[in-house]
Amino acid sequence: MRHILVIIACLFLAPVHAQDYPARPIRLIVPIGPGGGTDILGRHMAQKMSERMRASVVVENKPGAGSIIGTDYVAKSPADGYTLLVGGIFNMVMNKALVKDLPYEPTRDFVPIGYLSAYPFALVARADLPPDLKGFTQYAKDRPGKLTYGSAGLGTLQHVWGTILVKMLGLDMVHVPFKAAPAVHQEMLAGRIDLMMDNLSAVKHQVQSGRLKGYAVSSAARSPQLEGVPTLKELGVDFEGESWFALFAPAAVPASIVSQLRSVVAEVLRDPDFTTRVTNDGGRVLSIAPAEQASFLKEEVQRWSGLVTRYGVRVD
Repeated sequence: MRHILVIIACLFLAPVHAQDYPARPIRLIVPIGPGGGTDILGRHMAQKMSERMRASVVVENKPGAGSIIGTDYVAKSPADGYTLLVGGIFNMVMNKALVKDLPYEPTRDFVPIGYLSAYPFALVARADLPPDLKGFTQYAKDRPGKLTYGSAGLGTLQHVWGTILVKMLGLDMVHVPFKAAPAVHQEMLAGRIDLMMDNLSAVKHQVQSGRLKGYAVSSAARSPQLEGVPTLKELGVDFEGESWFALFAPAAVPASIVSQLRSVVAEVLRDPDFTTRVTNDGGRVLSIAPAEQASFLKEEVQRWSGLVTRYGVRVD
């Protein structure tokens, strides 16, 4: 009789758990400081999700150690659906590829709630350098060790992708890290840095105005915001990548809650206000079916870890 009562109780309580969620505010952890693109995207998602849920979604910034502190915090949080993470290629892929003894394992410790958006990078150069990538490549080969490429710091996408691309092209160039991308832009405009891989939205105005040269974009297709600029693959360079963002939860969050959160994110991705904002920022909505979300992350980790190793990208 006792066993029967236990079974009945479980059958009764299981759906109540799903129906009661969320019963309090949900924290959305941004593992980078306030004001940047990751933070802005997180706050926009929090607003859109709050409009569709019974509880508010509140952004909490936990920066530090190249996004490791905030990301690890979510990995070790209770798996109850009340602590989520704004993740992306920076903390789920590049940290795994570059950092020894990373305290979290992206593909083991997290479950994707939904991919949000993806943004191409642009390869840009000083305005007085050769007009296309072929010309620049020869120009750089004629001056080994003399030209520079800048980044927003060691381990950033500008550094990792810039180094991989420079080595793919067979060039001997000096990497110059800065504390932020705008400082690199200013040095390029002043003629003191020669080349940079950066988010398209950050450099498009300088390219459009002729203050920088746009050699190529990193995405599979050309960007309508940089008309006439080819993709790297069009130029015969086997490089393709986008900076993507997603929401994650601790891996042990109940499937019913994951399903509910995924439904909410899917609604946001169809919101015209959200899609317009992503498009205006030079990106695209990254809609990946739930059944393919985990495999996408695994493939990204494997691909970029392999390239980092192959081309000897280091952060120490």
